[in-house]
Amino acid sequence: MRVGIIGVGCSKFGRRDDVTIQELSYEAVKEALDDAQLTQDDIELSIVGCVGTRSYELMPAVPINEYCGFTGKGPMRVEAACATGSAAVYTAYTSIVSGVADVAIAIGVEKMTEVDTPTSLAIGGRGGNYLWEFHQYGTTFPGYYAMHASAHMAEFGTTEKQLAMVAVKAHRNAAKNPKAHFQKEITIEDALGSRYITYPLKLYDCSPISDGSAAAVMASEEKIKELGADDVVWIESVGYGSDTSNMTNRESFVGLKASIIAAETAYKKAGIDRPVEQLDMATVHDCFTIAEIMAYEDLGFCRKGEGGKFVESGESDLGGKLPVNTFGGLKAKGHPLAATGVAMVYEVVKQLRGEAGNLQIDLKNYRALTHNVGGTGHFAFVMIFGR
Repeated sequence: MRVGIIGVGCSKFGRRDDVTIQELSYEAVKEALDDAQLTQDDIELSIVGCVGTRSYELMPAVPINEYCGFTGKGPMRVEAACATGSAAVYTAYTSIVSGVADVAIAIGVEKMTEVDTPTSLAIGGRGGNYLWEFHQYGTTFPGYYAMHASAHMAEFGTTEKQLAMVAVKAHRNAAKNPKAHFQKEITIEDALGSRYITYPLKLYDCSPISDGSAAAVMASEEKIKELGADDVVWIESVGYGSDTSNMTNRESFVGLKASIIAAETAYKKAGIDRPVEQLDMATVHDCFTIAEIMAYEDLGFCRKGEGGKFVESGESDLGGKLPVNTFGGLKAKGHPLAATGVAMVYEVVKQLRGEAGNLQIDLKNYRALTHNVGGTGHFAFVMIFGR
């Protein structure tokens, strides 16, 4: 059974002290329903994705569903760390494929600024194995990715300048995205001159602490015909992977095994063996600049060790062979954990429908990819979309 995306919505990302988590969710939900030309009555199932570890609302699905008009339709909340948004989309997708529902909505929302930065840093450091890592060593999320960056630089000669180029590209795109957290471009000098957070990662190598929401309405092919919906973006394939919770059990620190497994699965189902040639764009999980460089390699956009050269040559920029993170990515658009994966769907739908404004890419294949990682490669989802 084919499943299509018929409506998407996304809130403004950033520090959103002006709204509650319910109101923030509704911003994306209303836009998605209007986009699909549906009402709450048409939705049969609501899946709420929310990590919730930094929010005052510890069990958010019920109040969110009530506020958004989905009382009685929302029996489920999902969590997969930073990949929670994709887990929500995946759960809605499989519910439709299995026949549980014909029309479902996936909601990803996070209110991360309710705690201060040190608290948020401590929470992020628990994202692996608490007893074996955080409890003993005081791990942090930047620290985890700094370890990957150091390993990648040592093995392949990746440079701090190449990391900075990822940040510059992200801010350049986000400056044209009115919903992005950061609205200003930066220079290579700005990025390289910023203070170290965890060597070799600097301030501009790190994504911000953001609030935000995104939503996607999806339906079965039969229901889409019944509704008369047009300009549908289809979910062509879904791949997922996971890895050990304890980093010391990992095979390598120069890539993410979960991403490789997820990509291989998604590509096989979609018949893709040359992603740079067969896709028009991609959104990848760039919580830190090194994460984007590793994603280029793990997803097969370039050979292992050549991720730094890929961004340096402009291949991932607008106008390059495969534009990546056209709306600014997690790095500059923002990373409200559970909203991220659904916001990636929002981006590819807007691009494939030719509705991305001054960030619009050239469409040839009418196919795009989303790549969403949970934790430090603990989970990964890769999805292929086509129009």
